[in-house]
Amino acid sequence: SRAGMALSVLVILLLAMLYEAIKMGKAVLLRRALLALPCSLSQELLAEPEEGGTGPAQGRYHRAPFAPGRWFRYHIGQTLFHVVQVVLGYMVMLAVMSYNAWIFLGAIAGSTLGYFV
Repeated sequence: SRAGMALSVLVILLLAMLYEAIKMGKAVLLRRALLALPCSLSQELLAEPEEGGTGPAQGRYHRAPFAPGRWFRYHIGQTLFHVVQVVLGYMVMLAVMSYNAWIFLGAIAGSTLGYFV
């Protein structure tokens, strides 16, 4: 039926949008995880001191002190995001493999809109 097909295309469109949103969420989480890591000694030694600062690169690196628990939580979050992203990717791929042009266009539109938003 037409209503069933329209609903299927809408669901695939939303799944593709969610896939793109999770991909961006993973990137944000990766950035936060990298900021949770300590600065290496070489970065601190190579940085030029700021004017009025007493130590090397006073205020240049805006990183919190290293907390292994916090980094581990970010890593667990990244892992969960990755699992959800893989599952969604396979679901969209299986829908596209139905060789239905409307489903294919829904996946393309959802991926485009998800990346744009």
